[in-house]
Amino acid sequence: MSDANTRITEIVNSNDVVLFMKGTPLFPQCGFSSRAIAILEHCGVAYDSFDVLQDMEVRQGIKSYSDWPTIPQLYVKGEFVGGSDIMMEMYEAGELQQLMQEKAVAKAS
Repeated sequence: MSDANTRITEIVNSNDVVLFMKGTPLFPQCGFSSRAIAILEHCGVAYDSFDVLQDMEVRQGIKSYSDWPTIPQLYVKGEFVGGSDIMMEMYEAGELQQLMQEKAVAKAS
């Protein structure tokens, strides 16, 4: 396992909800990352984020780690959920909120 994969595994496993994104929740650097943050905020769950623009190894490594070509990428309790389009579809159908509840994700404080 590469160094990037090891670091990604540690990040994914040490957070109930983590979003690999471009930028930060306060300053997203692309529209898709901004939409993903808005969805998580609407779900009202506690989450962490990782700015892939600050780490090129993770930026490239996350794509092979999940076998998903784009960023942002959402992980819930170690499980890859998808990017912003999938998050939006799940949110609109109530499935993302249900997933957060089933996985007993902490509410945002």
